[in-house]
Amino acid sequence: MTKKNATDSSMKYVRMQSDSEFSDLQWKTIEKPKIPYRSIIVAIILLVMGTVLLTVGVLLFTNTYFSVKYHDRTWPVIVIGCILFIPGFYHVRLAYYAYKGYKGYKFDDIPDYDE
Repeated sequence: MTKKNATDSSMKYVRMQSDSEFSDLQWKTIEKPKIPYRSIIVAIILLVMGTVLLTVGVLLFTNTYFSVKYHDRTWPVIVIGCILFIPGFYHVRLAYYAYKGYKGYKFDDIPDYDE
């Protein structure tokens, strides 16, 4: 016999036939998701450094704030900025969506350095 709980309509339970019966669900604890703070901090650092390097690379490319003698450093700075920006943005976005509780996003998707 399945009945609905008054506090949460999505929760279902089954009435036990006697007091001596046990269910595996009695021993299961609901754990909060482990938040990988270290990985999120590394992702934020990658995002910030990538943004700075991309900005400097674009300024080098347009010769706006830097003189022409630094023109040979343009493409390496832009490439390194992209290499840092893309994974940083991706993991910060995953962490944000998991924090906000969007469906399909969880902190388990972010690699953890503690394991």
